[in-house]
Amino acid sequence: MTLFLLTFFLIYAGTHVYAFLRTKAALAFGAATGIYLAAFMLLMIFAPIIVRQLEKYGLEISARLMSYTGYIWLAILFLFFSSSLAFDLYRFLVYAGGLILRKDLSGIGISVRLSFFISFFLAVIISFYGYFEARNIITERIVIKTSKISKETGRLKIVQISDVHIGLIIREERLKRILEQVRTMSPDILVSTGDLVDGQINGLAGIAGLFKEINPRYGKFAITGNHEFYAGLDQALAFTREAGFLVLRGNALTVEGVINIAGVDDPQGKTYGISKGVSERELLSELQGDLFTLLLKHRPVVNKAAIGLFDLQLSGHVHKGQIFP
Repeated sequence: MTLFLLTFFLIYAGTHVYAFLRTKAALAFGAATGIYLAAFMLLMIFAPIIVRQLEKYGLEISARLMSYTGYIWLAILFLFFSSSLAFDLYRFLVYAGGLILRKDLSGIGISVRLSFFISFFLAVIISFYGYFEARNIITERIVIKTSKISKETGRLKIVQISDVHIGLIIREERLKRILEQVRTMSPDILVSTGDLVDGQINGLAGIAGLFKEINPRYGKFAITGNHEFYAGLDQALAFTREAGFLVLRGNALTVEGVINIAGVDDPQGKTYGISKGVSERELLSELQGDLFTLLLKHRPVVNKAAIGLFDLQLSGHVHKGQIFP
């Protein structure tokens, strides 16, 4: 875990140094402005840690403010870094081409100042689009035809939710909107594929009861995502179970002779030494092969050794490309 955090903060600090140098090159600001900008960036580098500490001591309003600021800034910085780096590569290619061809290619180049403003405004626009797009709850319907669901059972409706991140930013109002859509679909099975919670949820334990209004015919099943481990596994599992989910952590079951469901822990748990690491192949091999097998796995990575042993894998984690790329 220490290595993970060290790597993250080194990379994150490096992108801030790059952004600072690019901003200075484009705007040529003075020492005072440089100090203010450096102080702000230093605050943003440590924002994730500050948020967790503010949560820990019950300073919820401050934690929420820092959370909004820090995570929106992270998105803007990442997009700025990506696009600005592309402009840097283009300028290098123009420069190298001029040397090779022994020609002045400056006419097709782009200035540092112009590339800065293009990168910055693109980053801001895309980040705010991503923020509001994420607030727009969209239901995607997929029909899978299979002979492994008996005619007696009929159509089986599985509803998946993922990466809800209940915590500082995602509160009761948004959860109610999500669950209202789930309710209207009348699912036979409800699954949560990780990151149901995010951060300290001591003050939100009561909203787990909102899930109890939804009682699918064959039950509710959940797995861990990486944020369950960040939030504190014990309280995350307690919240999920209070919401009525059966948490699958490297285990599988056959539900009323209708469908097989298997679930595995997110590998993030290995860095904490508390993940129930199992062989997906061995886990799935124990199930009835003539029934439809559903695999719940937070990260959308298919284990080649398990191919052919499940019919559908449901995952989350990437937020369906909420932030390019």
